[in-house]
Amino acid sequence: MLDQKLLLELETYLNDYFIMELEVCQSPKMMEECLEENSLRFELDAFIHHNKKPTLQEKLFQLIDEKGVTDADVYKKAGLDRKHFSKIRSKSDYRPRKNTILALALGLELDEDDTEELLESAGYSLSHSDTNDLIFKFFINKKIYDIDAVNEYLEYFSLKPIGSTI
Repeated sequence: MLDQKLLLELETYLNDYFIMELEVCQSPKMMEECLEENSLRFELDAFIHHNKKPTLQEKLFQLIDEKGVTDADVYKKAGLDRKHFSKIRSKSDYRPRKNTILALALGLELDEDDTEELLESAGYSLSHSDTNDLIFKFFINKKIYDIDAVNEYLEYFSLKPIGSTI
């Protein structure tokens, strides 16, 4: 149930805000500028709303729920410690390294498409020109999700193992 007092305060605040906006836009030239600014602001808001995808946190925990596994199952299989996983869960602005997300993809046994979506939610992607990424794609396409096996092959190619760094 909405708090009526708080609702009244909110309505007053909004009315005051819009009155202030109108007072600033009194002259015809100012009115035109205000309309353009508001139009651009609404257009930008609509663009963001239409194009925004889930955050890493949202995507990761959506995948965990869909797979029906526990957080502990995922972070253990990914080779991550509880504290690091907790940081990912609790800090919405935290952006782990790409290798950490790749480890989580292994822990969740994701296919290539879901892995790409998870990486994209953190601002990363798999590259066809990066040996590390190609090795990773090879293993997920073969449905081999054993982090130790993946790391063995990464080390064979003198690459950094996944899941062991923050």
